[in-house]
Amino acid sequence: MKLQHAGLYFALAFTCWAVDSPAERTRDIIQRSVANMNTDWAAAPQYDFTERDSINQNGKQTVKTYQVMMIEGSPYNKLIALNNQPLPAAQAAEEDRKAQKEIDRRQHESPEAKRNRVAQYQRERHQDHELMSEMAKAFDFSLSGEDTVDGRRCFALNATPKPGYQPPNRDTQVLKGMRGKLWVDADQYQWVKVHAEVFRPVNFGLFFARVKPGTEFTFEQKPVQGNLWLPSHFSMNLNARVFVASKRSHDDETYSDYHRATEPSKTAKAR
Repeated sequence: MKLQHAGLYFALAFTCWAVDSPAERTRDIIQRSVANMNTDWAAAPQYDFTERDSINQNGKQTVKTYQVMMIEGSPYNKLIALNNQPLPAAQAAEEDRKAQKEIDRRQHESPEAKRNRVAQYQRERHQDHELMSEMAKAFDFSLSGEDTVDGRRCFALNATPKPGYQPPNRDTQVLKGMRGKLWVDADQYQWVKVHAEVFRPVNFGLFFARVKPGTEFTFEQKPVQGNLWLPSHFSMNLNARVFVASKRSHDDETYSDYHRATEPSKTAKAR
């Protein structure tokens, strides 16, 4: 996945693409970018970061900012700001106390408890990753040209549902009713931005949940270190029906300040 000797590489790539068909060129972009995305995903647990969550539900907005720390194999979210304001001193001290208590608990839990906790985290990671990685199987991609996104030259690809695609589980059912666009960095073949929208209703489970047009999401990444890219932004507008109730919400999450995870017992109080 790593970019080396960029000038020579792209000189050779241009020569190859001059004879490749558009379909072959598009397939190459998708395959290489998916391989990089999988490598990034595998490396992500090695990093702590800051996460800002803005949730607007039924007209009420709440903004919470967390320091996300890897502790004994799974993350812990320590609240550090509320509605864009730092926590009062007393509340910040309480959050430090709670974080240290969780560190102590995890360091002294039984092997079985740790296995169960880490396994739950891995299942959640897999579900999140599967939706993104299944896009490469669920959509037909066509290269529409080049765009500049966040100052980077990107390949722009349109994505439409692939006829006959069968989702592997109910979490990926929504892909059958989505279309979107993908921007891939032209130098490092990383996913810079994904935007997808539901254009036809999709049922989940035993028809108790239905995602409707108006649902859309945007996912963005940025380089963190070398050729490692990690998420920088995710937003979702949800328009759904669960049983007989309608649900509309807007979630917006930003991720920043990535750095290598360190021994939490030494750092929790300093953050």
